[in-house]
Amino acid sequence: MSQTKFTRREIIKQGGLALTALALPFPLTVFSKFNSMTDKNQFDVIIIGGSYAGLSAAMALGRSLRNVLIIDSGKPCNRYTPHSHNFITQDGAVPGAIAAKAKEQVLQYDTVKFFEGYATKGKKTENGFEITIQSGEQFSAKKLVFATGVKDVFPDIKGFEECWGKTVIHCPYCHGYEFKGGKTAIIANGDKAFHLASLVNNLTDKITIVTGGKADFKDVQSAKLKNHQINIVEKAVKAIQHQNGSMTALIFADGTKENFGAAYAAIPFEQHCKIPEMLGCELTEQGYIKVDMFQKTSETNIFACGDNASPIRSVANAVASGNLAGSMVNKELTDEEF
Repeated sequence: MSQTKFTRREIIKQGGLALTALALPFPLTVFSKFNSMTDKNQFDVIIIGGSYAGLSAAMALGRSLRNVLIIDSGKPCNRYTPHSHNFITQDGAVPGAIAAKAKEQVLQYDTVKFFEGYATKGKKTENGFEITIQSGEQFSAKKLVFATGVKDVFPDIKGFEECWGKTVIHCPYCHGYEFKGGKTAIIANGDKAFHLASLVNNLTDKITIVTGGKADFKDVQSAKLKNHQINIVEKAVKAIQHQNGSMTALIFADGTKENFGAAYAAIPFEQHCKIPEMLGCELTEQGYIKVDMFQKTSETNIFACGDNASPIRSVANAVASGNLAGSMVNKELTDEEF
C-alpha cells in the first residue's frame, strides 16, 4: 500500500481548513452561498433610469469603484425622434445608438450592474433605501439617483404622436435648424406661444401661431407678433396630415386645413416615476423634481438629474447633470467613509 507524502506547508494548510470547518456551524459551501445571496442585492448607489443622465452618473461612480445598480425600463422620452442634435461629437446621431454605446462603455466598469425592469416602489430603511421592481425583486442602497425623465402627455389630435419628435417638435435648439426657412406652426397660446415665436423667428419668417381658441396675449406681446408679421389662427387642431411622421398640413376642427412643414407644440408632461414623490422629494411649480446646484433633492441621500429635474431637455444637459450627480454622490460617500 503506497503512502502519500505531504509537505509541511500542505499539512498546515489542510489542518487550518479542517479547524475552520469544525469551528463553523455549517459547511463552507453553505457559508459561501449565503454570503453571495446577502450581498448581490446590496449596492452603494441605485440609479433609476438608464438613459443619458443615468449612464453618465454611473460612469462617474464606476470610475470611483462604487458598487452601482442601474434599473431601467427602456422607455426614454426621446425615443420618438430619429436624430439627436446639439450635442458635440454626436450631432445627427440616432438617439438609441448614442445610448447603446454609452451603456457598453459604462458596463466596462466591473462595479456597475444593469438591470432591465420597472421600479415600482421605494422606501427608506435604517441603512438607506429599498427599491422594489415590478417582478417583486428588491434591491438596497445607501444613496439613490433618479434619472427617470418625464412622460409627455399628448393631446387628442390624430397623427400627433406619430409626428412627435420628427416634424412636431418641442425645442428650437434640438430640432429647429432642420426646418429653417420653412412654413412653421406653433401650437400653443399665451406666454408659451410668445416665447416659442421669439425663438423660432430667428429660424424662419413664415410663422403661424395656432392658439386652439381665443388668443391670450398681452397688448405688448400682440404688438410684437404683429410687428414681426406672425399670423395668429384662433382654431383648434383636429388632426395632423402626414406621411410616416412627416407632416404636410394641419386639419382644423371646422374642417379647413393649412399646409405646414413643421410645428412646435407646448404640451404638458408628468414625472415618469412616482417614487421620488413617495419618498418625500419636493417638486417645483412646473412639475420638475426640485434640486440644488449639486443635483441634490429636498430629501437626504437622494439625487435627481436629467429631464425630470430640468426644463432644458437635451442630451447634452442630461449628460452634464448626470456627471455632476454621480460626482456629488461619490463625494458624500467619501465624506461619510473617510
